[in-house]
Amino acid sequence: MQQKNVHWFPGHMVKAMREIEDRIKVIDVVVEVVDARAPLSSKNPFLEKITNGKKRLIVFTKKDLCDLNKILLFEKYYQEKGYATLISDLNDKKDVNSIVNKIIFLGQERQEKYLKKGMKPQPLRVMIIGIPNVGKSTLINRLAKKNAASARNTPGHTRAQQWIRINENFELLDTPGILPPHYEDKQTSINLALIGSIKENILPLDELYSYLIKFLQDNYLENANKRYSVDFSLPENEITKNIALKRGLLIKGGEIDEESTKKLVLREFKDGLISLVVVDSYARLWKTFISKRI
Repeated sequence: MQQKNVHWFPGHMVKAMREIEDRIKVIDVVVEVVDARAPLSSKNPFLEKITNGKKRLIVFTKKDLCDLNKILLFEKYYQEKGYATLISDLNDKKDVNSIVNKIIFLGQERQEKYLKKGMKPQPLRVMIIGIPNVGKSTLINRLAKKNAASARNTPGHTRAQQWIRINENFELLDTPGILPPHYEDKQTSINLALIGSIKENILPLDELYSYLIKFLQDNYLENANKRYSVDFSLPENEITKNIALKRGLLIKGGEIDEESTKKLVLREFKDGLISLVVVDSYARLWKTFISKRI
């Protein structure tokens, strides 16, 4: 797939990056939210750099939509890099409670310092970070048990930082979703478009759709067959035609509406209706692992 030269780094992201760099000094624990369907692509390398030296927790969201067998390898990779990790379904109260307990555990050393000085421990200051549309606002709302942060399945929705008091143990700093200024690896752009962290129209519809069909054929054939009751081992044009006929996506004269069909499949993949997947590959993980050590 050919990479388009797209500027996706609007002014609010530039401002947010500067504010994160300023605020990080007073933060005790950093929680980075990552979509479990793209555990490598949805992690921002800029955020990794500026949070180095802090207690860090990666929360892999959308556990119910990911391929658990594959996500475990990525979890191990991040643990070896010094992160605490949790694979979570933010609609599961047990998983949310585990996140709370992990944050408190990571801040325990700081609280003990207060006690040794004979001082009353202050609430932990926790920063929530991540790229757009990975579940940051949903996590904050689950932790706060109210709609403290606005959540929407649209990249770039949260625009301003805000402190949110959770309980006597800690308070959260919400931050806007921040993408790097650009991605040198075009595969990252593709993966983020598929999960909805960057807008689909940043990449050509036909090429993104073709990539998704080939990806499903090579990795999740049964999942795709189950969703559409269509044989995904057929050529792409036959798959598109059969989906269009089943969904009634036709134009005048009985011809299939190819554009609407392709948009439908991409949208349903983004929304998790074709589930139990991981779009990042072992090969990319290994390449990243090696490059960090050269």
